[in-house]
Amino acid sequence: MSPRPVIIDCDPGQDDAVALFLAMASPEDVDIVGITAVAGNVPLALTQRNARIMCDLAGRADVPVFAGCDRPMRRDSVTAEHVHGSTGIDGMDLFDPATPLSDRHAVDFLVEAIKAAPDEGITLVATGPLTNVATAFGREPGIAANVREIVLMGGASREGGNITPSAEFNIFVDPDAADAVFRCGRPLVVMGLDVTHQVISTPARVAAIAALDNPVARATASMLGFFHRHDSAKYGTEGGPLHDPCTVAWLLSPGLFEGKPCNVSVETASSLTAGHTAVDFWHVTDRPRNALWVHSVDADGFYDLLTRRLARFGGRAP
Repeated sequence: MSPRPVIIDCDPGQDDAVALFLAMASPEDVDIVGITAVAGNVPLALTQRNARIMCDLAGRADVPVFAGCDRPMRRDSVTAEHVHGSTGIDGMDLFDPATPLSDRHAVDFLVEAIKAAPDEGITLVATGPLTNVATAFGREPGIAANVREIVLMGGASREGGNITPSAEFNIFVDPDAADAVFRCGRPLVVMGLDVTHQVISTPARVAAIAALDNPVARATASMLGFFHRHDSAKYGTEGGPLHDPCTVAWLLSPGLFEGKPCNVSVETASSLTAGHTAVDFWHVTDRPRNALWVHSVDADGFYDLLTRRLARFGGRAP
C-alpha cells in the first residue's frame, strides 16, 4: 500500500516537534506533502523556524515548510511561552536551520495542495490552532471535498481545560477557526486532553528515548526534560503528557486507540467558556456525529512505537 499523503499544520512547540519526528521517521506510512506553520505556542516567526530545525535534525530538507497565519481569525493572539519557553522548543540546543522557508503563504499552499490531492484525498494533521486550515476552507470551500480526513489535537471534555477551566489551548486560541473546521463536513479524528493526558512521558520512557543516542532522540529527550516541568507541577504526575504525537501515532497504528463517534461543537460566543468543546458523548442531542472523539490509548504501546521509530534515525537499537 502506498503511503498516505499528509500535510502537517503545526505550531512547534516541543510536542509538535516530536510529532514531526514521528511522521518523518515513517515514510512507508505517511508521505509528508508539506509542513505549514501557524502562530500558537509561540509567534509565527518561531514556529516556522522550529519546524525547519526539525527537518534539519531528521535529515528531511526535502519536505517544504510554509509560514501561515500570524494571528487568530478574529481575536487577539495568545501564546504559551510559560509552557514551551521563549523559543517554543526550550531544552535543546538551537541553531539556524538550513531547510529553507518557502516564499508561498501556507494558506496558498494548502489550497493548491488540497486541490491537487489524489483520488483518495489528502489527510490534514493539525497540532496547533486551526487558523490556517479554516482560512483555506473559507477561501475555497470546495477544496474540503478533497480532504480524506482531519486528524487534530485539540479540545477537552472530561479532563477539563488546560488554558481556561473549560478550554484546551489549541481550540481556545482560535475558537472561530475551530468552529469552522468542526463544521466542515469532513471526517474528523480528535485527540483531546481526555486521551493525551494518558500518554505520560515518565522518566523511564524519556530515558529509553535518550538511550537511542541519535541527534533526533537526544533533541527529543532534551525538549521533554524542559517541557514536562510545567505539567508535572500542574498535575502532580511523574512526567507530563505528550499531546501532539498522538495524531501521527493514530495514523501509524490506530489499534492503539479507542474512540467514539460524537458531535463536537465549539463555543465561540461566551466570554466565560470560549473555546470549550461540547462533546455529546452519550448522544443526548440530535446534532450530527461529526467527529471520532478518541478517549483511550495503550500508553505503553504508544511509547514503544515512538521509541522504535525514533531509532530509525541511527544510534543504538531500543
